[in-house]
Amino acid sequence: MPGTRKLGKPTDQRMAMFRQQVTDLLNNGRLETTVTRAKEIRPITEKMITLGKKNTLASRRDAVAFITRDDAVRKLFEEIAPKYAERNGGYCRIVRIGPRRGDGAEMAVIELVE
Repeated sequence: MPGTRKLGKPTDQRMAMFRQQVTDLLNNGRLETTVTRAKEIRPITEKMITLGKKNTLASRRDAVAFITRDDAVRKLFEEIAPKYAERNGGYCRIVRIGPRRGDGAEMAVIELVE
């Protein structure tokens, strides 16, 4: 599902991080993270929103298998997906906000497009 960036983590830890970040992004509408992580979670988030637009039992089960919280799944299917019913992709926006003070990593805000 995600791209080819390994982000210095083993596969299981990396997938757990992606699951949690996608859940937080869907729950809050925006997330501040590094640019490379934002580029990795954008296609996953867009696939989850596409599943929400289908709104079948199979798509709901696929979403529950990836998203870590039931209230986030409910919000995806009841609030977020209907908002994007007429839109064909491009549900997320990545905005760079400059380097992080501690280590200079390039930071970004990924948010759901209104």
